[in-house]
Amino acid sequence: MDDRLAAELIRRLFELEPRSHGVQRRLYLALRHAVLRVELPGGAALPASRMLSAELGIGRSTVVRVYEQLLAEGYLRSATGSGTFVSDSLRMRRPSAGRSTASMHARTGLSTRGSRIAAQAGSSPFQAGAFVPGVPDVSHFPFAIWRRLVARQIRHERRQLAHYGFGGYGPLRQALAEYLRVTRMMSVRPQQILILNGAHQAIDLCARMLCDEGDSVWMEDPGYWGARSVLDACGLSIDPVAVDEQGMDASAALEPSAPRLIFVSPSSQYPTGVVMSLERRLHLLERARAAGAWIIEDDYDNELRYHPHAVGSLFGLDPGQKVIYVRTFSKVMFPGLRLAYLVVPERLVDPFARGNAELYREGRMIEQAAMAEFIDAGHFTRHLRRMRGLYQERRDRLSEAIESRLGGLVVTHGGQAGLHLLYRFTRELDDAALADRTLREGIVFRPLTLYYRDPARGAPGMNLGFAAVPVERMAPAVDVLAGAIEAELQRAPRHRTRSGG
Repeated sequence: MDDRLAAELIRRLFELEPRSHGVQRRLYLALRHAVLRVELPGGAALPASRMLSAELGIGRSTVVRVYEQLLAEGYLRSATGSGTFVSDSLRMRRPSAGRSTASMHARTGLSTRGSRIAAQAGSSPFQAGAFVPGVPDVSHFPFAIWRRLVARQIRHERRQLAHYGFGGYGPLRQALAEYLRVTRMMSVRPQQILILNGAHQAIDLCARMLCDEGDSVWMEDPGYWGARSVLDACGLSIDPVAVDEQGMDASAALEPSAPRLIFVSPSSQYPTGVVMSLERRLHLLERARAAGAWIIEDDYDNELRYHPHAVGSLFGLDPGQKVIYVRTFSKVMFPGLRLAYLVVPERLVDPFARGNAELYREGRMIEQAAMAEFIDAGHFTRHLRRMRGLYQERRDRLSEAIESRLGGLVVTHGGQAGLHLLYRFTRELDDAALADRTLREGIVFRPLTLYYRDPARGAPGMNLGFAAVPVERMAPAVDVLAGAIEAELQRAPRHRTRSGG
């Protein structure tokens, strides 16, 4: 990486740091982040202090002090007359997608399951900037209101909030039951709602309470990597089921496959964004009843829809009560809140509440109480309305920029809801190699092939998150992405045209 690219990378990271930290602290954190996350690898040369100060628009003495601090802490080394470099002792590498479970097991002493989880992990340390998918813009969250609501719960010394809270905070469950009735046409009792610490815990609870090791799970392919990781870690056998323009095609499932669980995102399939047709929904419910299977409905982004007509829930279509509904606040509030909820059929209410208490214990009752008041006072609805407008503008700007720079190379899917746009390539391209290239230039996206059960059989593409990218930074970020794609195409010996479907 040359000086100019390194300076540009540092500038991008510097701009992501909160301004409240002060200039020197922001630069220190940006540089340390770049080193620890291998965006500046071991041995890489840093820009000269004069060059970096000009790039950032800050004093050269500030850059020198930060370099000196990182030298003292061992992140950097200096060579007289040659410059400043990332320490050679920090030659860390991100885990390779192809790293075998067996080699990790032998090297670390982890269990076979633990090795598999670590080797196949899809989570990313990068949670901000262009174009990290699934990350909201937390800078617009009304934290002043939220702090006041949380402080009120603490100030009143409501001692019941210091306990576990079986099933969750009652007023929050009541508020959510009413919210679901109005927005999702779901008629549920508050007791059917179970408050949990995130959607992954919700999926894990479903797997542990409803499945035995080796049971079959149907999953959308491509589908949400996080759910796949959780279900795989529970020892379940995952059967990928193809997704097309009408959503998961249950008729394409392996015969005579009899799943115990079916994981699906019918209102906005992840990552394609397609809406499951009514015909497919009814067929899926029929297949589930015939197999004695439970359906987990992941309704992760229904609040963030950009057209006036809401898509009904699968839960509301199911008179046989075989659907379990999962929803998270991570996308519409802020990820660190770690609150989600399950809506379960009547007969599962007591065993699920007991299972949750036994396996994980409840908690975060103060936040749950604040959340109930946040909803009841109308703050939640106002925040959603504001963010929908903001995100729609950013979605449109990303779409325009991609069409302008890459119109003939990609086709898009979905985009009617959520925080991302999916693009498939119309020419043969290694999306994982492209992601590695753009990462070095400060652009982060998730390759589409990684959403497939077998990445080697997946269609290459890009999942681009737009929510955390300000409008004025959209076009420059797309320019960098487009340049990387063009470079990858030039590097490849041949380019075969792909179908856009």
